[in-house]
Amino acid sequence: MDYDFLILGGGSAGYNAASAACNLGLRVAVVEGADELGGLCILRGCMPSKALLESANRFLTLRRAAEFGLQAEKIGFSCREIWARKRQLVEEFATYRARQLTSGRFDLHRGWGRFVDPHTVEVTGEDGTRRLTAKTFLVATGSRIKRVEVPGLEETGYWTSDDVLKQERIPKSLIVLGGGATAMEFAHFYAAMGTEVTIIQRSKQVLKEMDADVAACLEEAYRKRGMPVYTHTTLERVERTTTGQKAVTFQHAGQSQTVEAEEILYALGREPALEPLGLEAAGIPVTRGRIQVGPTQQTVVPHIFAAGDAAGPYEVVHIAIQQGEIAARNANRLVREQRRNLEEIDYRLKLFAVFSHPEVAMVGLTEQELAAASIPYRAATYPFNDHGKSMVEGETDGFVKLLVSDETQEIVGGAVVGPHASELIHEIVVAMRFRATPKDLLETPHYHPTLSEIWTYPAEELL
Repeated sequence: MDYDFLILGGGSAGYNAASAACNLGLRVAVVEGADELGGLCILRGCMPSKALLESANRFLTLRRAAEFGLQAEKIGFSCREIWARKRQLVEEFATYRARQLTSGRFDLHRGWGRFVDPHTVEVTGEDGTRRLTAKTFLVATGSRIKRVEVPGLEETGYWTSDDVLKQERIPKSLIVLGGGATAMEFAHFYAAMGTEVTIIQRSKQVLKEMDADVAACLEEAYRKRGMPVYTHTTLERVERTTTGQKAVTFQHAGQSQTVEAEEILYALGREPALEPLGLEAAGIPVTRGRIQVGPTQQTVVPHIFAAGDAAGPYEVVHIAIQQGEIAARNANRLVREQRRNLEEIDYRLKLFAVFSHPEVAMVGLTEQELAAASIPYRAATYPFNDHGKSMVEGETDGFVKLLVSDETQEIVGGAVVGPHASELIHEIVVAMRFRATPKDLLETPHYHPTLSEIWTYPAEELL
């Protein structure tokens, strides 16, 4: 065999798997066919979107200056400079990742790989086609925009999240199709910059992975900011009006409604990028659009692993990295014929955050997951509008929530809607990591006044 471990995809899961495998002494190769090295998170996902959102957040702060007795006159923004800052940051991140991929610790083959049999991939690039063999493999090819058929959408035209990162202009009005993390983040960005935003979500709530009270709180906060939010809808058609606007017609509450805007942002999700990998030649089925894996990250073909968006079930970077590293360590065990006691991933601390305004974050189980699993639990919440530090900051939308198992008394879940939620949630991640109870959390010192001390209130109630 040419390699011990061959990885298809050089994004977050792929690179970290390669690094972990090299540390274990394996002969490793990465196959990557994209024009730019870096992966989705760096090039078209986490980092560029958060760079834009940071500009939006600071602009919102400037617009609220008078609320804090400050004078900020003639404020404005430059699209060219906002996007230039974003490009500079992305270039720095991508350059660093490219150096990691080309450091020589492992072989990097530039081209698109496809299986021709369970131990061979054919790589096609600018310099032709070659075949590579390996003892073990990892499929970590990421995801792409999911296409949902909506009559008239293609003819009318729309932006995707990829397009937004290139546009360098702020439309006067925008219709956002979707209610997931990407939709809610970009809705926040454009509304903060002065765009009239309307959100149309097909599911009964935005952020359908989260509990209904969390979603409802964010929806209400967006409506207070002037954004109409329509949920539980059916998209009927998209068309251009006689005035050049783009119109979306949809069913809502038993009635057909139409909204118009200058632009449409299509944010109806992503799907694994699995073509043309030749998975059938390797004996790997695709179920519901994904590669099915077990807790060891193995597919039905034991020497072939999958990680990240290609396998799911959670499309977040830190989990993709964790999956890739587990796959690498298990591949090492297979190569060294140590097939017992393979490492398994544990999603007990699954973590998710949305950089909306207010932010949203959660860890562990939700109430709907606990109910579905028939696990007895207790829940307690506390609002930011009755918390001193959040009142001082002028950020009073939202609440925190703790979930506790009736059987073990451990904290099994937590959620935040409110200021710095993506940071505050980590206190509960650490508490759950060490299987803390509300009593443990309450007895842990919290400085006053801080946002973090808000966790002590639901902990006290649960006691």
